[in-house]
Amino acid sequence: MPGWLGRILVALVLTQAATFLARPVTSYRALALGADERVIGLITASFAVIPLVVALPLGRVADRHRPVGMLAAGVALLAASFLLLGRAGSLAELALWSALLGLGHLALILSAQSLIAQQSEDRKHDRDFGLMAAAVSLGQLFGPALGGLVLSAGAGPDGSLEGAITRAFLVAAGLATLALPACFGTGAARRGRDPGAEAGRLMRATDIVRAPGVPAGMFASVAILAAVDIITAYLPVIGERNGIGPAVVGALLSLRAAASILSRLLIPPMVRSLGRVRLIAVSAAGSALAMAVLPVPDGQRALAVVLVVAGFFLGIGQPLTMSLIVQAVPDDARGTALAIRLFGNRVGQVATPAVAGLVAGAAGIAAAFWLLGGLLAVAAATVARQSG
Repeated sequence: MPGWLGRILVALVLTQAATFLARPVTSYRALALGADERVIGLITASFAVIPLVVALPLGRVADRHRPVGMLAAGVALLAASFLLLGRAGSLAELALWSALLGLGHLALILSAQSLIAQQSEDRKHDRDFGLMAAAVSLGQLFGPALGGLVLSAGAGPDGSLEGAITRAFLVAAGLATLALPACFGTGAARRGRDPGAEAGRLMRATDIVRAPGVPAGMFASVAILAAVDIITAYLPVIGERNGIGPAVVGALLSLRAAASILSRLLIPPMVRSLGRVRLIAVSAAGSALAMAVLPVPDGQRALAVVLVVAGFFLGIGQPLTMSLIVQAVPDDARGTALAIRLFGNRVGQVATPAVAGLVAGAAGIAAAFWLLGGLLAVAAATVARQSG
């Protein structure tokens, strides 16, 4: 594995641990401030608001310039947003700083994806994007567990989490700060330019979206990412209602991430067996089934089994849709294509949690998970038609 890729993976592990420590903690802070399911859905959606506006311009920047500076800037924004979340005293502040967190996360993820798209050989895209996604899942494994431990250790005699929540955000800021040194030295020499590179630079966003396989891949990516967000946001609520403490909720979220790591490490042989497009369809269908079943168990062990299944299938789709999309466009349009993919993801992250929050408030949390299961089932059918 090249050194530049190793540095990217280290930065991703640390920053994703910080982000997925902070996001469930944000739900606990919102509950402490009196939020209900609707408000938690809106705060979760705020994470994706700013990226809706800046995703495409940042993608153009990544195509024209080395995105190493964007990588470091994204990490710095994450650290700042965690500190601000730790000081938030109202639901409006939580939403505002969650939006800032979303901007930092966009810059980080887009720059990391663009560096891999530019510097990795096409035949290694599935492997390298799979390693990137595994690093993300590794951070998602440690982050929630660490957050749960911090909350449990710092709970007051009356069960109050106020001081522990602030400390958890400080831990997240520290993890992000540790990632900064790894951002430098990630810019290897750019691979030889593709003969269509100049055309790629001028390629319109509408042409990218119409490229074969791209629309179905983007739809699947949106549905899968929204499902991960719903699990992260609402598992603390399920825990609160079923007497499951923060430490166990954090461990359950980490278990989901561990299953995603396993599936992402197995991507190369699974692609050889099924093919990339068919495997995306299988992952969406398996995820749909898991989301439909997830709200049903009320015991920790049954919940853990369902989360393992969900994590395995949810882990497959994201790296494969990255490979599918970057190989559908010329070299110098890859940053823009990835930005469009991330834009679609953020649209889903705004709309889906907001709608899920409304559904959960009106019909219960289970209905929100069933909504996501239905969306994933449609995505699976759409991708399957393409493979046929």
